[in-house]
Amino acid sequence: MMGRNLYPKPPDMRREDTQELADGELFWIIENGVRFTGMPAFGGAHGSEQDSWKLVRFIRHLPQLSDEERIEMERYNPKGPGDREEEQEENDFLGGAPMQQKPETTHHH
Repeated sequence: MMGRNLYPKPPDMRREDTQELADGELFWIIENGVRFTGMPAFGGAHGSEQDSWKLVRFIRHLPQLSDEERIEMERYNPKGPGDREEEQEENDFLGGAPMQQKPETTHHH
């Protein structure tokens, strides 16, 4: 979703094109970014080489990502106010709270 409007489009890290890159190539891209794209450099002052190697291992694991791992990752995705409100309503409902009726919106013609 974050890269929807980027040009060129960010690659799917699970696909063969990315997975065929050498570990060193992935590391270099993470550290240095890709010029004229949405991929910033994460090396130098922004992070440690150890973190970049962890990302290389993570990218290698993506094609085998289990449903449980995907769900765990999604828990950490940023949420907007509407998402948080919807999540709270779901939790309230699942916890047995009575449903709250939302006020109807009126449209002026």
